[in-house]
Amino acid sequence: MTEKTMTRFAPTTIPLLATGERLLDIAPVVPVSGVKGVGGVPGAGVGNALARVGGVGGNAEGLARQLPTESPAGFIRKLLWVSDARVGLTAADPHGNGQLLWAVSREQVAAVRRSPRLQLMARFRLHFADGSFLAFMTMRRRNTEALAGAVGE
Repeated sequence: MTEKTMTRFAPTTIPLLATGERLLDIAPVVPVSGVKGVGGVPGAGVGNALARVGGVGGNAEGLARQLPTESPAGFIRKLLWVSDARVGLTAADPHGNGQLLWAVSREQVAAVRRSPRLQLMARFRLHFADGSFLAFMTMRRRNTEALAGAVGE
């Protein structure tokens, strides 16, 4: 992660960490399972459905299925973070407030795999020990590499 990214986004998440937990990396992401394009455009529903293909995998009880696809009202950004204990997702509002949406222990994350870049945003998957996975998109490929490094790959 860059110092600029940490300075900008860490204050949203650090207050949500457990006492003594240390933030290692953070990046703005879009969970593929909840991606939405521009509304009101002909064919937008089909495009949204296609964009979400491969967003979540695994059985219905898997860790990946626990991620909420919607943000709370007023929260405009989602931040994927890695601490020394957990991997999680925080929703951030325009004022720098955060709300924890989802978190799992680092031991439950088996791998971070980058997908070929076929669109504007880089796409990657978090694979879990239970065989499930979540796909995310981010604007910078180096975010994916930094998150993988923080997870321990």
